Amino acid sequence: MRAVWKNVTLAESDQTIVVEGNHYFSPESINREYFEESDTHTTCSWKGQASYYHITVSGQRNEDAAWYYPQPKGAAVEIKDHIAFWKGVEVAP
Repeated sequence: MRAVWKNVTLAESDQTIVVEGNHYFSPESINREYFEESDTHTTCSWKGQASYYHITVSGQRNEDAAWYYPQPKGAAVEIKDHIAFWKGVEVAP
């Protein structure tokens, strides 16, 4: 799987974890140069509190376009620190 935004590969892996239709990429599979920590947090009733990243490519910023669970609840422990995408980031093989 590959996550692409603005023709730039943000993450690539042949082993993602799919939860609720979202592909979660391991921390090692992302290109960190495009990621910036966000202050945004949301809460999922069964996964716990999500943290977000802004994505910046060629000076264009996509706010809160990626999220992860640094301390997920027990039912979601397999996606700890794995990153998923939305807001126009294309995830496909």
